Amino acid sequence: MFYALIAILSGISNVISRSVNFVLSEKLGVYQSTLFNYIFGLAGSILILFISGETSKLLASTSYDANWLAYTGGLVGVAVVSLQVFLSSKVSSFYLTLLLFVGQLFTGIILDFILSGKISIWQVVGGILVIIGLSYNLYIDRVEEIEVASH
Repeated sequence: MFYALIAILSGISNVISRSVNFVLSEKLGVYQSTLFNYIFGLAGSILILFISGETSKLLASTSYDANWLAYTGGLVGVAVVSLQVFLSSKVSSFYLTLLLFVGQLFTGIILDFILSGKISIWQVVGGILVIIGLSYNLYIDRVEEIEVASH
């Protein structure tokens, strides 16, 4: 139950942050909005680090022996946040959430394949079904917009 609550709160914070990022990008621009995201994210992470009492691990040499690929996460994060901020003004929050879900699903499938050498056909089928449903929903929305505009 705890994990379901955390997942729900995570989804809510995702939608709220997207709305805040949209307003911020309208006032400051995409890149400045992304910078503020990272500044406040860093401040929050440092606060949690101090609250957790794990600061001693910062200086341990074993804390930095991860695969080089792990350190590219920051670059990917900047790209994702910048795209999210940019797309917030062009795509509804509902569709952005679905697109993020599909992206996470297929990224997970790719990572599973890279790390284990196995691929789950059911995850791929599920992802394709979500894409088909999203496409169909987008099509229906467009048809309704055209009908409303023509009347």
